[in-house]
Amino acid sequence: MGEVPDNAQVHLLNADLHSHSTVSDGTLQPEALAQRAADRGVELWALTDHDALAGQARAREAALDLGLAWLTGTEVSVTFAGETVHVIGLGFDADNPDLIAGLATTRGGRLQRAREMADSLGRAGIPGALDGALSYVEDPQAVTRTHFARFLVDRGICSDAHEVFRRFLNEGKPGFVPHRWARLGDAVKWITGAGGMAVVAHPARCRFSPTAEFALFSEFVAHGGRGVEVMVSAHNDLERRRFADIALEFDLHASRGSDFHDPVESRCDLGSLPDLPGTLRPVWQALAPRIQGLRDQALSRSA
Repeated sequence: MGEVPDNAQVHLLNADLHSHSTVSDGTLQPEALAQRAADRGVELWALTDHDALAGQARAREAALDLGLAWLTGTEVSVTFAGETVHVIGLGFDADNPDLIAGLATTRGGRLQRAREMADSLGRAGIPGALDGALSYVEDPQAVTRTHFARFLVDRGICSDAHEVFRRFLNEGKPGFVPHRWARLGDAVKWITGAGGMAVVAHPARCRFSPTAEFALFSEFVAHGGRGVEVMVSAHNDLERRRFADIALEFDLHASRGSDFHDPVESRCDLGSLPDLPGTLRPVWQALAPRIQGLRDQALSRSA
């Protein structure tokens, strides 16, 4: 497991702290995801399945076997100002009972939402969507819109996932069903209470007005949130610069992650994002003691 670089090199660390396995809506097992990260030069990796921790033990063992620096991770679904926001947790205790219970509560509404989505698609002339979506997921409670997208692509109704979301799964389209997720303060509390760092994921996807965006980050910081994704596949260059400025304005650490789900579907592969701007403080700088502890475990295993 590699050393965490000193301050002069810290921005050059090939960290990928946003990825998904078959535990949520990715298509690779946690072990295969760890191997892909290592093969592509990732030096610090996190598995961040949606509202789930079931892959963490497997990810940890795979990372240790590969000598890959690793952090616990999850991506919590939050409702803020009527919109869905995602908050990533990094470096927490995966056995924390409050975090486990909070994520279980958040997952609980996914299957009912999926039933309503399937009913809506059925009324639009697409039968069998629920069974189709569930065929792509290991745990029915973890079903997401991505699983419906795979079904619609494989049925030949759409050419790719981007077309699915544009035609069916975004607000105002057949198949879209809003859901009330966790509250922002609760999500941050679960993560920080388990000793982790809370990070706003791909904030450009939220499409908030400037006023709502300011309110989001103000409340996030007030609850103890400490990071924001700057380098992520969902952001273009302009958005990366904008959220770099947000990080500086709100004194947040900056994160970097591909949001990898699948070798074909994903916009970019593991470890392939640009480096963070040198003006920002990376999240892994704040989490260095935990990373060092994992490094010591890997060295002990190989001794």
